[in-house]
Amino acid sequence: MLKMFAGVVLSLIAGQVLAAEPATLRIGYQKSSVSMVLAREHKLFEAALPGTQVQWIEFLGGPPLIEALNGGSLDIGNIGDIPPIFAQAAGIELQYFAVEPNEGKSEAVLVPKNSNVQSVAELKGKRVALLKGSSAHNLFLKSLLRAGLQWKDVDVVYLSPSDGRAAFEQGKVDAWVVWDPYYPAAVVDGSARVLGDGQGLNPAGTFFVASSAFVQQHPQAIGPIIQTLAKAQRLSLDQPEESIALMAKTLGLPPAVVKSYFEHRSSTAIRPLQASDIATQQRTADLFFANGLIPKKVDVQQVVFKAP
Repeated sequence: MLKMFAGVVLSLIAGQVLAAEPATLRIGYQKSSVSMVLAREHKLFEAALPGTQVQWIEFLGGPPLIEALNGGSLDIGNIGDIPPIFAQAAGIELQYFAVEPNEGKSEAVLVPKNSNVQSVAELKGKRVALLKGSSAHNLFLKSLLRAGLQWKDVDVVYLSPSDGRAAFEQGKVDAWVVWDPYYPAAVVDGSARVLGDGQGLNPAGTFFVASSAFVQQHPQAIGPIIQTLAKAQRLSLDQPEESIALMAKTLGLPPAVVKSYFEHRSSTAIRPLQASDIATQQRTADLFFANGLIPKKVDVQQVVFKAP
């Protein structure tokens, strides 16, 4: 009887280990996430989860990453503040499990260097490019409201970052709202200047989300995943020159561009969401609903991961 009991206990422990280390971890990332890129290059997830096959998939923005998560081809990923709100409003199942706070320096409203526009208020009636459902969407809405304008006062053109840059450089739009590294790349090469960024607009930061299926199957893996992301972030802060050189080489970007968006980052550690993070995200969701940009109200608290 004692041996049988011991066998049951060992089986339960083995089951917990398996839950903590999934056979495969499919990670969606964007170039804007320094922590994700460094974790990939230093193989930090492979070290933290030695029994797991790690797969990396790059995305140009949060909306396509959400689509992959919803389609079952992704387990976790990093996104801005608006993609998960759009996803929840559309009935897509996901879970917020961590946040990397920022101060609003990582995205901006850009105008051509020789533009006569000197303030966001002067964009009234003009064409502005941004990616629908991205963090840029949030930045621009809040920037307009702060300037005393409404969403309907501007002709917004929804474009991907690459198409947005092309339209911007060809003079087809008067302004472009985008995030790192697209934003510093346009400024460093001299084609754009900053009209305004997210400072003072109560930014939520970058979120890390997982599919609901992954969270249900491997809740014990979330802790090690957060610790690994925090380790990568710490590495970038402790070894900035080495990290900038590595990312510039890996991403094929000029070191000056990478250095610029390193300067936009906060030193606040990646961590599970706190009540203040949830409240900020909820206010943003309510703002988008009030302005008719999402079809229904959402309750952010309902999709925040709760550790077992």
